[in-house]
Amino acid sequence: MEIVWIILGAMCLLVGLAGCFLPALPGPPLAYVGMLLLHITDKVQFTVTQLIVWAILVIVVQVLDYFTPLIGTKYGGGSKWGNRGCIVGTVVGMFLFPPWGIILGPLVGAIVGELLGGKLTHEALKAGLGAFVGFLLGVVIKVSLCGYFIYEFVAALV
Repeated sequence: MEIVWIILGAMCLLVGLAGCFLPALPGPPLAYVGMLLLHITDKVQFTVTQLIVWAILVIVVQVLDYFTPLIGTKYGGGSKWGNRGCIVGTVVGMFLFPPWGIILGPLVGAIVGELLGGKLTHEALKAGLGAFVGFLLGVVIKVSLCGYFIYEFVAALV
């Protein structure tokens, strides 16, 4: 049964890493579930402190993920249109133009969103770039945490 928990934990970590790029999947929480699945085996026992600190990190990262595009858009002079466009651009870009769509989709989506919201072209470019930078910052933070979980998972098994 332990092998099943380890395999499920590894799958949660991989899906969690994918969730760092896919807005529909909660990346860090899934990766944390993977760590919990490893913890319930007899092979590895994490401390209560580790589990609590990791849970707090996941919560903080999830909250930050909602605010980084907003902050980026705010500093870029954007609006809700830019944020919504950034999200739509991410999803559309991911499916239509992989792998570059994941990177370019949020930027193009934010610019198009701002243009649809009535911004002038130069304002839309600035706001779109701000939303894009905020989105990328959120992705980097999530990938860092999931990468750390993957490292801890592998190191605990080796």
